[in-house]
Amino acid sequence: MDFAYSSKVEELRKRVRSFMDSYIVPRQSQWLEEVHRGQFPVSFMADLKALAKSEGLWNMFLPSLHANEPGTGLTNLEYAPLAEIMGRVSWASEVFNCNAPDTGNMELLHMFGTPEQQKTWLRPLLDGEIRSAFAMTEPDVASSDATNITTLIRREGDEYVINGRKWFITNAAHPHCRIFIVMGKTDPEAERHKQQSMILVPRDTPGLEVVRNINIVNHHSPEGHCEVVFRNVRVPVSNLLGEEGSGFALAQARLGPGRIHHCMRSIGAAELALEMMIDRSLERRAFGKYLHQHGSIGEWIARSRIEIDQARLLVLKTAWMIDQFGAKHAHKEISMIKALVPGLYTAVCDRAMQVFGAMGISPDTPLADMWTWGRALRFADGPDEVHLQNIARIEIKKGQENLGATAPYLTTPERC
Repeated sequence: MDFAYSSKVEELRKRVRSFMDSYIVPRQSQWLEEVHRGQFPVSFMADLKALAKSEGLWNMFLPSLHANEPGTGLTNLEYAPLAEIMGRVSWASEVFNCNAPDTGNMELLHMFGTPEQQKTWLRPLLDGEIRSAFAMTEPDVASSDATNITTLIRREGDEYVINGRKWFITNAAHPHCRIFIVMGKTDPEAERHKQQSMILVPRDTPGLEVVRNINIVNHHSPEGHCEVVFRNVRVPVSNLLGEEGSGFALAQARLGPGRIHHCMRSIGAAELALEMMIDRSLERRAFGKYLHQHGSIGEWIARSRIEIDQARLLVLKTAWMIDQFGAKHAHKEISMIKALVPGLYTAVCDRAMQVFGAMGISPDTPLADMWTWGRALRFADGPDEVHLQNIARIEIKKGQENLGATAPYLTTPERC
C-alpha cells in the first residue's frame, strides 16, 4: 500500500488550496450575510463555479469520465486529499461541482443510467447547471437498513405510482434542485434485498410535496434537509434506474465513495479547528500564562494531532482499497472510517470551542457550525452503532474461523 501523494496530486493540492485562499475563504463573510438575509443561491456562486471549471478543477470526484464529459477524473485516493482541502469551508465543494448528494447521484447515473437518463439528468449535473436529491431515509423506520423502507413504487401500465414519506433529504429545498432519486419497494414479497428499486422523479412532478426544511441542532441549512411526501406521484416506467429489485445494490455502490468524501472533508474541517485552537492558545493569556502553557490545552492539541493523522491514514487506506478492489471488498474499512471520523471531528471542534471560551459558541467563529455538521454526520450514511455492529460481525466471523488459534499463548494448562 502506497498512500504517498503523487506529483500530479501535489500539483492539484496546490491549485485547489490557492483557489480556496484566493476566491472562497475571502467570500465566507459574504456567504453568511447573504444566506442569513434569505438570498440563496448566493450571488457569486455561478461565477466561482465557472472559474473553477475554466481552471480544470471540476468533477474531480468521478474516476471514469467519458471523453465528452467535463471534469478532471481522479481515483478515490487521488481525490481524497483534495476533498480534505475543500472541507475547510462548508460550501466550497459546490464550487468544484464536488458536493453531496450530487456526487453520489452522478455516480449512480453514470454507472446505471440509460443514455436518455444520462442526457436528461447526468449531463446537466456534470455541467453544474442543476442540483439533485437522494430520497431514501424515512421517519417511521430504521433507514440505516435500506431493506426497512416502506415507500411503495407500484407499476400501473406504462407508469410507476409512488407513495411514501421521506425526511432529512438534502438539497430538497435548493432552488436549483430538479431531480430526486427515490428509493422504494417495487415488490414487497421478493427476497429481502431484491424488494427495492430506485426511480427518477423530477422535482415538479404532481404529488411531490416538500413539507418542511428541518433544522439540525437548531441550525438552518439553506439547501435543506427536508421532509418530503409522495402522494400518488406518477412517472414513466423509463424513469426506473437500473432494474427492478436492484435498489439495495445501487445504494451500496453509491455510499462507498461518498463516505470517503464526507470523511476527508471532515478531516479538513478538523484540521482547521486544530489550527484555530493553536492560534488562540498562542494569543490568549489566562492566569498569567498563554493558554498553550496550561497542561490540559497542550494535551488537547497533541491528542487532536494524533487523532487527525490516524484518521487520515485510515481513510486513505480505504480509498486505496476501493480503487484496487471495489467498495464491496472494502466494506469493513468503509464502516470503520464512518464510525471514527465524525466523532473525531466533533471532539476536535469541541476542544477548539472550549479554548475560545464563549466566543467559540458564537457566530464569530465557524466552530459552532462545524460542530453541528460533525454531529449530524454521526447519523448520515448510517449511525455509528450500525457501523460498529458491522465491524464487530466481521471480526467475530473471522474469530470463529480461527477459533483456538490463541491457545498456545495461554500460560496455564487449564482451557476454558
